[in-house]
Amino acid sequence: MNKSAERGGGALWGAAGWTVGVLVLLVGMPLAAGGRLPERLATHWGASGGPDGSMPLWAAALFPALIWTVLAVGVGLGARHASGGPGGAVRGWAGAVLVSAGVFLIGVQASVVRANLDRTDWREADPVTGWVVGTIVAAVTVGLVAWLVGSRGRAVPDGAADGPRLDLPDGQQLAWLSRASNPWLHLTAALTGLIALAAAVAAAGGLTQLHWPLIAPFAIASILVLGCASVQAMVSEKGLKVSFGPLGWPARHWAVEDVESARAEDRTPAQVGGWGYRLSGLGTTVMLRSGECLVVRAKGKDFAVSVDDAARGAALLNSLGAERAG
Repeated sequence: MNKSAERGGGALWGAAGWTVGVLVLLVGMPLAAGGRLPERLATHWGASGGPDGSMPLWAAALFPALIWTVLAVGVGLGARHASGGPGGAVRGWAGAVLVSAGVFLIGVQASVVRANLDRTDWREADPVTGWVVGTIVAAVTVGLVAWLVGSRGRAVPDGAADGPRLDLPDGQQLAWLSRASNPWLHLTAALTGLIALAAAVAAAGGLTQLHWPLIAPFAIASILVLGCASVQAMVSEKGLKVSFGPLGWPARHWAVEDVESARAEDRTPAQVGGWGYRLSGLGTTVMLRSGECLVVRAKGKDFAVSVDDAARGAALLNSLGAERAG
């Protein structure tokens, strides 16, 4: 597996879904509320808090969308141009800019729609200072989180070699790292998350009531699916650590002395009962794609995770166990 390509594929799906979702919300909010808005919308407020600038409805819908489109294309081109540099750093700044800017523009658009709602003239629009301040705080917060998530997973030296056991040089610490992601699960998480976001934004813009029975299930589903859409397995002298989701949490850990054996084994979703975190007659399997899995046996139970280069991870884990036992 080309690990950087796999990670890049998941990130590309996420970025594409986010870009389209933000674009739909920016254009759709004012158009959906068109019957309750004046012909011109207040779009700028002065120092006194009152509106002092306006745009036609169509311009208020398209202008933020145009800004977002130019920004998204610019970030995409910049990330592609910088792809020769540290991958984590590129993903970090690109994700932070896209997420932060998207949240900011959505929040501002929702504030504009809410301020103009049910007004006959744009000069009667409500102040938006509180909403804009809240939007800025939210945008900065999610931007920082996106940067931390995107910057995770810098390259870790892989000192393992082929074979069921390895010769471990004295005084050297070896580590093996492999990741996998499922773009379809990422897409599912993005779609369910966008549905929850759209419902929340519609309520913030005053278009609907706040419907928690709609928002909560889709938001929870998005978080749960995202947590199962990617996985990272790391073998070191501390044992095996398997981390889930973009934040690397939750995680499972097995100490070297607890691992009875490790091996590479081919498995399919049909064998383990589907995709994601599965329990079956084969034990526990984290299934993100068919094929090679790292399988460890600890305390009489098998745990498998579908990552490539599993043979080298198993070899290093077995060697560490033999060294500890000796």
